[in-house]
Amino acid sequence: MTISRDIVATYRGPGTVFRRILAAATEARALVYLMAGCGLVFVAQLPRLARQAHLTGEDLNPLMGGSLMAWLFIAPLIFYLIATLSHVVAKVLGGQGDFFGARVALFWALLASSPLMLLNGLVAGFIGPGTPLQLVGIAWLAVFLWFWFAGLRQAERAGEAK
Repeated sequence: MTISRDIVATYRGPGTVFRRILAAATEARALVYLMAGCGLVFVAQLPRLARQAHLTGEDLNPLMGGSLMAWLFIAPLIFYLIATLSHVVAKVLGGQGDFFGARVALFWALLASSPLMLLNGLVAGFIGPGTPLQLVGIAWLAVFLWFWFAGLRQAERAGEAK
């Protein structure tokens, strides 16, 4: 399946899709999921940054540069740390998976939830702060956590089959 079809299918059944993704995953593919997810989050920030630059009179280029640096260079390192910590916690709770499965679960959750992050960026740029932005942000967070925990559960069970 293509990535876009997998993303749509994840909204219907994240555990099933993740099992298939984990079976075909490599370290390079996991990194692609992470970088694509971070890249889409960066793109999602652009409407908000443009609004901020327009309303405050700031120059847009430094705002975009800071966001680019944060999302494409710093955030991936933080996601690797979060994935490692999530596997350690899962291991303490009886998980049988490995660090790789925990990474793929987190990275796929970020990429699969990116349509809602893009919507969040559009709402932030066109409507601005307020209840609609908070609702879309909460929806994105809920979907991201749902995908992540569903994937992590599958990844930690994957170790039982080995």
